[in-house]
Amino acid sequence: MLTRFTDILDVALMAFLLYKLLTLLKTTSGTNLLKGVLIFLAVLFLSSILHLNGISFILSRMLEWGVLALIILFQPEIRRVLEQVGSQRLKFLNLFSREGTVSEMERTIAQTVLACTEMSRSRTGALIVFEQKMQLDDMVRSGTVLDAAVSSELLKNIFFVKAPMHDGAVIIRHGRLLGAGCMLPLSKNVNLSRDLGMRHRAGIGMSENSDAVVVIVSEETGSISVAIGGMLRRHLMPETLENILRNELMPQEEGEQPEKRRFLAKLLSGRKEDGNEQ
Repeated sequence: MLTRFTDILDVALMAFLLYKLLTLLKTTSGTNLLKGVLIFLAVLFLSSILHLNGISFILSRMLEWGVLALIILFQPEIRRVLEQVGSQRLKFLNLFSREGTVSEMERTIAQTVLACTEMSRSRTGALIVFEQKMQLDDMVRSGTVLDAAVSSELLKNIFFVKAPMHDGAVIIRHGRLLGAGCMLPLSKNVNLSRDLGMRHRAGIGMSENSDAVVVIVSEETGSISVAIGGMLRRHLMPETLENILRNELMPQEEGEQPEKRRFLAKLLSGRKEDGNEQ
């Protein structure tokens, strides 16, 4: 009985890992690499069945280095998975600071919405990253470490067109502004409109490579956008921006989770919109 249970557990775990791998590859360039690997294995199998000794010998020798080659080819995907696993925070460590964190995040969201509203009116470009479970220490090190309380005046001063750090992004962790002038990875999505500028591509790229919530203010039109999970929602009103940030960043009770998911699905269900922003 125990052996049968362990066999079932073994198969279930392998199926789960395969599912997660395929899900990850579906959103990356690794899909084509996986197809190439499957074609290679199919050719190797056929050459063995048809007794094509020469081809079978060459492919068998190549297969010996296959594991190392796969590690090299899938290095970005493997690193992304390990970063996601390693950056998970234990919930019980935050139980005692929950009330303080909620209060700080409420104030941070309010100040961010106020700053974005005023920067939208003045058409001041901005890129604001809210870190979640996946820590963004590498991004913070690319800019200037501040560790300051978030205020609308601070955000407006950072993104003032003549300020030295206005071209980079600010990263907010636990309701505090951790860094400014930070460089973000650009989106590798080839389907994005060519009219989207570097600021929007960086915001989308950050949301593709992490679970961060990214707020973008267009320098050209002043429109406010939010990028989550590689999806871009544009032309937001301040009230909508505040609702998105609250539902995504504020700790939710278990009973509130379905409502939160329905709300976000409704807001972000549209495809990535094309635009002429920067």
